[in-house]
Amino acid sequence: MSETAIRISDFYFAYLNSDLVLKDINLEIQKGSFTAIAGPSGAGKTTLCKAMTGIVPHYYGGRYHGSVEVLGEDLKGRKISEIAMRVGIMMDDYESQMVSLTAGEEIAFGLLNHGFSPDEVDARVSQALEDVGLPGRENYQLDELSGGQRQRLLLASVLACRPEVLILDEPVSALDPDGARSLYALVHKIYQQHQMTVVVVEHDLNYLLPYMTDLVLISGGEARVQGKFEEAARTAFAQEDLRENLPELWLVKLGLEERYPVKLGDWRTEEEAEKELLQKFQGGGKA
Repeated sequence: MSETAIRISDFYFAYLNSDLVLKDINLEIQKGSFTAIAGPSGAGKTTLCKAMTGIVPHYYGGRYHGSVEVLGEDLKGRKISEIAMRVGIMMDDYESQMVSLTAGEEIAFGLLNHGFSPDEVDARVSQALEDVGLPGRENYQLDELSGGQRQRLLLASVLACRPEVLILDEPVSALDPDGARSLYALVHKIYQQHQMTVVVVEHDLNYLLPYMTDLVLISGGEARVQGKFEEAARTAFAQEDLRENLPELWLVKLGLEERYPVKLGDWRTEEEAEKELLQKFQGGGKA
């Protein structure tokens, strides 16, 4: 039986002087999963990420009800600094999260605030840069790094604390498609190497199709669909207002299954889809 990394129960939240942003959220993220969270703009996805780290409601005040448990601990009353050692978060506006002049100083900043020794800081800085494909960049000025490299540097800053859960909120919003695919391939490699739990908010699930194990769809502040990817995708496809969130390849797959008496495979790449379609439709004479 799988363990639960994050459990959110009967959770409601409204920012000060605001209407409810999250409504009756009941959600479980399984330990070791690579979970994608998607939904329309303004659905509450970013607020949900902040709730998973205690930033909401402990930093951004507001009205709330319910509970959030991470790795078996209720976040109520916990300090954000304590939570950050086990749950790392990277927000979409990476520039605003950088506070130092050099790459090494940027990664070291959080570690020093957590009381690590200078030797341990140096070791973790070096390893984090290695993990994100920026080895030996400790003394690089931030303005010497490209946008994609600065995004990787921010990821390194989070990884240096060696969290058990990594939460990424629209991490590729400022990158071009090639940069986005490259960053997600890196995140998946780190996910496998460190055997962590990864949660990603992403409006374009085409990027995450090769990697995600689970899917959550948020709409109107509610968790409308959640579960293993294939099951969740089928549930979303049956609802017109959620269908558009699915990866394009799965819209084709599920559309074909709806039209023809055929069960298609778990497509994760265009190559897989093309191979099966040639076998079933051209070779099998069904179309």
